[in-house]
Parts: sequence; C-alpha cells; structure tokens
Amino acid sequence: MTVALMWEARAVPGRGGELLAWARRQELAPRPLRRETLRAPQDRVLVITWWDAAYDAELPELPEPDEDLVTRAVHRWRFESVSG
Repeated sequence: MTVALMWEARAVPGRGGELLAWARRQELAPRPLRRETLRAPQDRVLVITWWDAAYDAELPELPEPDEDLVTRAVHRWRFESVSG
C-alpha cells in the first residue's frame, strides 16, 4: 500500500523563503519513496512524502519549525492510495 503524508506550514509574512529552505534541509530516515516540496501564496510551504507502508505505520515526519518562523502550528494529513 502507498501512504502519502502531507505537511503544511505558513511562515511569518515575508519569511516564506526561509521556511522553504528550512523544510528542504530536513532529512527523513529512512527516505520516502518520493518527496515533493511546494509553495503557495501567503508564504505557505507544503511537503508531501510517499511511503510503501500500511496506513497506520509509524513513519518519520518533518518536525515543527521554530515558533518565530511560522504563524501557526503545522497542519498534517495522511492519505492512502486507492486502487482501481
């Protein structure tokens, strides 16, 4: 089964580039099958990782950034692939 973890944070206004750089530096061990980093207006950063694992498997996730870099707690979601 493939599981996707989504991690989304919103930077303090004007610090989106710093948040993006911070997210890109975060290593995950083990490494996911795939990892994609995206950005959006309002200094938001989204990281999606894909894993060959059960939905409820314990998987590494990106941590919370320092409080002075973000406007709120990180949002996290978990999805599983649907076949057919």
